[in-house]
Amino acid sequence: MKTLVIVTHPSIETSVINKRWVEELKKYPEKFTVHELTNVYPDGNIDVEKEQKLVESHGNLVLQFPIYWFNCPPLLKKWFDDVLAYGWAYGSNGGDKLKNRKVALGVSAGIKKEDYSKNGRYRYTLEQLLVPFETTFLYCNADYRSFFAFYGKENEPGGNEEEENESGASELEKSAQDYLNFVDNL
Repeated sequence: MKTLVIVTHPSIETSVINKRWVEELKKYPEKFTVHELTNVYPDGNIDVEKEQKLVESHGNLVLQFPIYWFNCPPLLKKWFDDVLAYGWAYGSNGGDKLKNRKVALGVSAGIKKEDYSKNGRYRYTLEQLLVPFETTFLYCNADYRSFFAFYGKENEPGGNEEEENESGASELEKSAQDYLNFVDNL
């Protein structure tokens, strides 16, 4: 059964990391369905029944997004609030649609990894910041499989621009391949 990757990025066309990950996933339509929430719901009005049926028609579920104010973009939060309803995602009367479903996150963090540490600038790890997502999926009896992250800015100033472009491009390609492997091996 195919993996559903729900991508929520407020500006995917200007993204580097998330856009590249989407391009890589779309090379394998037999394995992955890429569902871009911002494109499907530009007005923010989510068709709950359609989203629930989409999740039900797939095996694994991956939520891909940039870290946005140390959380997810608002549209993804709305998706959680609307789609993961009582009686569907949890609770009685059929609230088991995520039970044992492998679920993971793919996140891009514009901040360097060392800033996401106990002694770093923000004092918390990315793993700690993502605990509410893990807890949500545990509450729904899903099989939470952790997260894949890309840290840091894509082009840091300073040094030789040509070397930076080559280094950044190879880092971007490596992240795309590593992300694909992560999603493929849930």
